[in-house]
Amino acid sequence: MLGILFSVGFSHAASAASPKSVDVLQVTSLQNGGALLLDVREVDEYAEVHVPNSTLIPLGQLPQRLQELGPDKSRPVVLICRSGRRSAAAQALLEVAGFTSLTNVEGGMISWQKSGLPVITGAAKSTKE
Repeated sequence: MLGILFSVGFSHAASAASPKSVDVLQVTSLQNGGALLLDVREVDEYAEVHVPNSTLIPLGQLPQRLQELGPDKSRPVVLICRSGRRSAAAQALLEVAGFTSLTNVEGGMISWQKSGLPVITGAAKSTKE
């Protein structure tokens, strides 16, 4: 029992080191610091428009594709979707899977585009269908 309490407490302390959510203007700084920007929208949404240097794993495929995030569960992962709802769900899923440095992009791609930040349009990359 003590081990469970310790691991839950440690996991909570580790996740407290990274913000739970960030403004779109902070994402590039996190990416420059080594964070993975994970887009959890669908393939067609990503193909239409996405953030440069983002990786696509649709939310519905995430449980089966966790290994693609690599073995280091402490690596910072920034999650984005259209509005922030699916990425919040992905954040919760990854927390349960043991990832400790997760951040959700507030307002998702809607806020990203409203802020005039760079985007890529065209075919999705890093995607398995």
